Amino acid sequence: MKISTDVPAEAPKDCPLCPRLVAYREANARAEPDWFNGAAPSFGDPKARLLIVGLAPGRMGANRTGRPFTGDYAGDLLYGTLKKLGLAEGEYRADPKDGFTLKGAMITNAVRCAPPENKPTPAEIATCRDFLRARIAASKQARAILALGSIAHESVLRAHDLKPSHAKFAHACEAELPQGRVLISSYHCSRYNTQTRRLTTEMFEAVMKRAKQLAYGVTP
Repeated sequence: MKISTDVPAEAPKDCPLCPRLVAYREANARAEPDWFNGAAPSFGDPKARLLIVGLAPGRMGANRTGRPFTGDYAGDLLYGTLKKLGLAEGEYRADPKDGFTLKGAMITNAVRCAPPENKPTPAEIATCRDFLRARIAASKQARAILALGSIAHESVLRAHDLKPSHAKFAHACEAELPQGRVLISSYHCSRYNTQTRRLTTEMFEAVMKRAKQLAYGVTP
C-alpha cells in the first residue's frame, strides 16, 4: 500500500478537493449554519484492532453532527451492535456530546464529505481514497477491516493496491489483505436495506461478531 507522506489520516474540515461536494457542503452551511458541514473525521479507539469503513456522511447524519453514523438510522444499528459486542461504552443518543465511546474499534468513511443523495461519484471516491489509505496506515494495530457496502469494499481493496477482482463483494465475504489483515464485508446498515430486509439485525450482528473474531482472535 503506497501513500504519500504528506497525506493526513483525516481530511481537513474544509477539504477543497471535490468541487461538487464543496458546493453541496457550502449550500448546507448556508441553509443550516449550526451544523458541522465539513469532512467528517474518523471516530473511535486509535489502538483499535477493528476498523469499520462506511460509505460517506449522511446529510442529516455526520454532516450535521460531525461524528460518523451519528444522527441517522444506520448509527442506531451500528452503535447498538458495537455496544452489544463489548466494543463500545456509554449510551448512544445520536449526539456527539453523548459521551458514547468506542473500545477496540474505529469508524471511518471511504468518502469524508456528504454527497448529494448519498451518492459520491467514482472520481470523488478515488480522490478521497488517499485519506482512507492514510487512515488504514495509521491504524497500525488493526487486524480486520469491516466494509459496509460495495463501495467501501472496493475502496478498501484499491487502498491496498488490489483490484476489485481480488474479492467480489457479497455479504459476509472475507478476503486476505496485505500485512496479515482480513477484509470482511457487509451490506450497509442503512434504513433502506433494513426496511427491505436485505439486511436483518441478526445478519448484521453475525457479521459484526465475525469481524470481532477476526480482529481479536476470540469468539464473542
